[in-house]
Amino acid sequence: MKLLKIAAVIGVGVGLIVALVAPIGPLPGFFIGGTPTEPPAEWGKIAEAHEIELKAPGTLPRVVLIWMAEHGGDLYVLGAKNSGWVTRIGDNAPVEVRIGANTYALQASRTTQGWQPVLEAYIAKYTPDYPEIVANMASAAEAADTYAVFRLHRG
Repeated sequence: MKLLKIAAVIGVGVGLIVALVAPIGPLPGFFIGGTPTEPPAEWGKIAEAHEIELKAPGTLPRVVLIWMAEHGGDLYVLGAKNSGWVTRIGDNAPVEVRIGANTYALQASRTTQGWQPVLEAYIAKYTPDYPEIVANMASAAEAADTYAVFRLHRG
């Protein structure tokens, strides 16, 4: 019986450590992992990934699971303007992006004009698999006040 209690305590401790350092669902983590890889000239099939990990800078970096869309050959992410990772990036910051097993060092630059096609790309990409979530996204008219849009590009 004592051995079971010890195993339970160890299991809970390991679970807490994993929850604190790796992004799980909406909870951010600190470590991104993956193999450092040079960004490709063209994203191609890589851009078909539904979820990526994005590491925003900071004393304690924040790693989040997030959706991404490709538009005009560039990758874009969007997030609520008041979310932690968005405020860490500000208008422009170096980020790391993990797609599959590869991690890319990129620059995130806020896009304040011409972002509407990016929102349309998100809607087109995610509606087939996540119609309820996409239906609850802000409309194009509301999006300017709701979302920050970032282009992910080579530094």
